[in-house]
Amino acid sequence: MTELTGKRIVITGATGFIGRNVAQALLDAGAEVFALVRRESRQKELLLEHGRLVRIWGSLADVETCASEIGHADAFLHFAWGGVNREEIDSPAVQAANIAGSIACVRAAHQLGCTVFMDAGSRVEYGIRPDGRMCEDQECHPVNEYGKAKLEFYHQAEPLCREWGMTYYHLRFFSVYGSGDHPWSIISTLVRELPQGHTVSLSACRHRWNFMDIADASRAVVELYRCSDGHPGACRIVNVASEDTRVLREFVEEIHDLCQGRGTLEFGTFVQAKEGALSICPTVEVLKELTGGTWKEQMTFADGIRAMLAQQDKQ
Repeated sequence: MTELTGKRIVITGATGFIGRNVAQALLDAGAEVFALVRRESRQKELLLEHGRLVRIWGSLADVETCASEIGHADAFLHFAWGGVNREEIDSPAVQAANIAGSIACVRAAHQLGCTVFMDAGSRVEYGIRPDGRMCEDQECHPVNEYGKAKLEFYHQAEPLCREWGMTYYHLRFFSVYGSGDHPWSIISTLVRELPQGHTVSLSACRHRWNFMDIADASRAVVELYRCSDGHPGACRIVNVASEDTRVLREFVEEIHDLCQGRGTLEFGTFVQAKEGALSICPTVEVLKELTGGTWKEQMTFADGIRAMLAQQDKQ
C-alpha cells in the first residue's frame, strides 16, 4: 500500500467542492499537493494556506507549460471542468475545449513521470436507465453534451494511459454533499431553509437516490491512491457513491426530522427537469475491489446532515 508522506500530487479543480476537499485529505495524509489555479478564479481564496500546498498559476490551456514548474510528480488528479452551468452544459464547443484541456492533463502527467492518473467523471455518463442501476461495465448512453464529453474523454485517455503505463481511474462521482456544496442543491437548500421555518417546494420525491458525504468521497479518492500500487497499469471506471440508496423522500424527511420538524415540505409542487424524475442506484463493487476491502464509509447520512447544520450555526 502506497504511503502518502512525501508523495507529490498534482490536482486541477482544487478550488471546486470536490477538488478542495480531496486536496485537504491528501495534505492531511502527508502528501505534497501542487494545485493548478486560475488567477481569475473567484474561488481561489477557498484554498487554505498549508506548508505542503503549492499554487501553480494557470489554466488547462497552460497545463503542459505549468508542468515544467513542478518538475516531477507521482500522481495527477484532474477535477477541473468548465461549462457545468445550464447555459454551457449542452454547448459542443465548450465541452470540446474541456476534452482538449483534459487530454493535455494526461500528457502533462506523463511528462511529470506520474504513475497514477485520476479524473472526475460523472453519473450522467450512464444516461437514462429505467431501473436506475448504474454499474461500471454497462454501456453508456449520455443525453447531454456534458455527459457525452466526459465519456469521450475517458475513451481518449484510456489508451494513452495504457500506452504510457499509468494506472488510470475514471471516477464517476454521484451526489456528493456537504458544507460548501452548491447553494441550489437539494440538500443545501433544505439545510438552509428548514431551520428558518421556511417552506421548501419539492418534486414528488418518489424516485430512488444516492447521497455521499464529501468527507467519505474524499477519503475514497485517497484510499484508491493508497491501494493503486496493487494495480499497476490498470485502467478502470470507478463509481464513487454511497451504499445508502433509498427513495428520495426518505432522505428529505430525515433532514426535516434533524431540523426538529421546523419548516414545511411541499411535495409535488416543484417542476421537474425535462427528463423527469430519474432513479439512480449505483453499484460500488469496483471501489471495494480496488481498495482491497479496506474502504468503508465513515459518515452516515444523519452524521453528514448534523455536520452541515453545525457548520451553518457557526456562520
